[in-house]
Amino acid sequence: MRQEDEDLDGLVRKRIRALRLAQGWSLEELATRARLSQSSLSRIENGQRRLALDQLVVLARALDTTLDQLVETAADDVVISPMIDGTRGQMRWPIKGEPGMTVIRQRMTDPPPDNPSRMRAHPGREWLVVLSGTATLLLGNRRFRIETDQAAEFPTMMPHAIGAEGGPCEVLGIFDRDARRGHQRDSGDRELRDPPGR
Repeated sequence: MRQEDEDLDGLVRKRIRALRLAQGWSLEELATRARLSQSSLSRIENGQRRLALDQLVVLARALDTTLDQLVETAADDVVISPMIDGTRGQMRWPIKGEPGMTVIRQRMTDPPPDNPSRMRAHPGREWLVVLSGTATLLLGNRRFRIETDQAAEFPTMMPHAIGAEGGPCEVLGIFDRDARRGHQRDSGDRELRDPPGR
């Protein structure tokens, strides 16, 4: 067996055990769910039995994952450098494996707009956490104060706006493709737009 294959083999065995333990299952419980004998599962986890594709498929299903996720290896490009937009005070990172998702870190100094016509509503999902300071989230007719280390998740089809309260704040936002596009239309931000053909 080549070294690469041995490394993957060991990784898959460790992953099976880690996923089982994360569910709080004993060997017997996972073996029952996967319709394997407890001794077979033990030998699979301990490297005393060859990994067979049909068993991996059954184990993946029993562990509520996919075969691809069970056998995936770490990419060489684990560390991602941000794109920096100094004019907006933003840093952006794409989320690999989740096409269209983006993480944005932004420093805000202005309060949210008082004019309801400047609030956004669009398809998608957004989640944000306040890293420092205090932010104000306007959501429809409601006003929420979000302090350092607090997070917010909200329906983006509800008109919304966010800004700083009582001084600068720094937020980290996660946007799916639809939410990102909704903000691009409002801001005219070309750097985040998808390339043609996507």
